[in-house]
Amino acid sequence: MNGYKTAVILACCGSLVLAAGCGENKTEAASAAPLTASQASPPLSTAPTPVAPAKTEDALIVTGPIIVEHQVDIAAQRDGIVSRITSDAGERVKAGTALAQMDDRQLAANLAAARAKTRSIAADLKNWQSEAEVLKADYGRAQKLWDLGLISEEQLQHAKYKAESDQWDIKRVSETLNTAQEEERALELELEKTRVIAPFNGVIARRYVREGQSVVKGDRLFWVTGEGPLRMRFTLPEKFVGRLKKGQELPLTSPDVPEEKHRARVVEVSPVVDPASGTIEVLVELIGVPGALKPGMTADAAISIPR
Repeated sequence: MNGYKTAVILACCGSLVLAAGCGENKTEAASAAPLTASQASPPLSTAPTPVAPAKTEDALIVTGPIIVEHQVDIAAQRDGIVSRITSDAGERVKAGTALAQMDDRQLAANLAAARAKTRSIAADLKNWQSEAEVLKADYGRAQKLWDLGLISEEQLQHAKYKAESDQWDIKRVSETLNTAQEEERALELELEKTRVIAPFNGVIARRYVREGQSVVKGDRLFWVTGEGPLRMRFTLPEKFVGRLKKGQELPLTSPDVPEEKHRARVVEVSPVVDPASGTIEVLVELIGVPGALKPGMTADAAISIPR
């Protein structure tokens, strides 16, 4: 039995020795085998790595409100009571459209009296002119009688000075008529001030008064704004002098309607630098259809800055 166990152990040891020998041969064979081209590591490249080109220009973004040329608060031109409102906020109006009417009864009565006075003075002037013609004829007859020796020199001089005096009366009444006509015109102007009218085509953005309200000269009545052309005004540092030209186009967007892209044209560039701030003022105008842009919105304009 002991001899059998000893034989088994010797057989196992022999197998292990053979296996170890085979493993060493495989390792040596593997290390001795040449590397294929696909297995070899790639050689280091000597060519320069391409570099993305640098930007040749940057963009300066300026922000400002969208404006229109015509936008104004209409104020009362005289004291009075608003008797009627004829237009309201949101309505589109044309230049000369009546927006409101102030009580004008007293002014209308004063104007009627002034016109009557003017007519009276005009009639008086015609009377003086007719009388001047009569005196002129009397003076002519007196000259003929003087030539015939039928009247004295004193009578001739009397007729002459009376005719001349009447001419001065005509001038006096003419000036009185001019004064009356100017007073009439002044009352007509005051009457016009009782009519609140739109100064230009646009839309009524706001109404500040109501019917029956008493106002004084200078009180705001309406806010009227034009609807175009849309513009934007902004300032730039003085280093931009000469870089923006009239007619140059700029991209323009608004954060309120980011999906819309617009173009704006430079219409005005300040020819001088403001010494207090060291800036120049630029005015651009929207090109084409405004889309959803409205006066008062904030807009961004991109200005290229060459390096």
